[in-house]
Amino acid sequence: MTFDGMGEAGEEVDGGAAAAGGGPAVAREGRAVRVLIADDHPIFRDGLATLLEPHPDIEVVARAADGAEAVALAAVHRPDVIVMDIQMPHVNGIEATRRVLAEQPTVGVLVFTMGEDDGTLLSAMRAGARGYLVKGAAQDEVVRAITAVAAGGVVFGASLATRIGELLSPSPSRQATEFPMLTERERQVLDLIAAGRSNGQIAAELFLAPKTVRNNVSAILSKLQATDRAEVIIRARDAGMGQRD
Repeated sequence: MTFDGMGEAGEEVDGGAAAAGGGPAVAREGRAVRVLIADDHPIFRDGLATLLEPHPDIEVVARAADGAEAVALAAVHRPDVIVMDIQMPHVNGIEATRRVLAEQPTVGVLVFTMGEDDGTLLSAMRAGARGYLVKGAAQDEVVRAITAVAAGGVVFGASLATRIGELLSPSPSRQATEFPMLTERERQVLDLIAAGRSNGQIAAELFLAPKTVRNNVSAILSKLQATDRAEVIIRARDAGMGQRD
């Protein structure tokens, strides 16, 4: 498995640590950066480990097949950096990032995923990720990103770095950017969920049948890969939804 020549050079974003949240990673001078790889595709997970293992400054200490396992293994191995996929079963990468950083705020999370849509990027940053690369990045880009994140830097692929400032600026289209996978009706339902409305209250306010509301809520949970309604409320409120005078 190779990444050579398949991606753009990464860019370190000065001052980005404040935006991404959390403290610097704790890789100590004089020893290898301890890395945990979390990805549900064994070919990619093992391939990335094989790619990294020859580097004397990097040590792969664990591999996780889903977000829940990533959280558990992080507690055991205390890595400096977690290379985190987003789309994983049981617990997705965004939620796994939140859970890990709640217990180990100095861990550097480097999101490594197939997509680069604005909603996923912003969600990763809000969860505390310190880096974001698209799968297909060149081998040296991956190594540089891991070492930079371990040193406390914030790194994004070149194609993403130019969008950071725009994403962090408030705009009327913010909600649509945050959840591009949702339909307009689902965003309306999500906004009311974030405001604390019950399904019955949402049905009355939007003049919908209760079954329609239940279907929309199920679709929202599925599309956001959320484990429960509480997680949906937190993410929606982070995006500015559910605000009422």
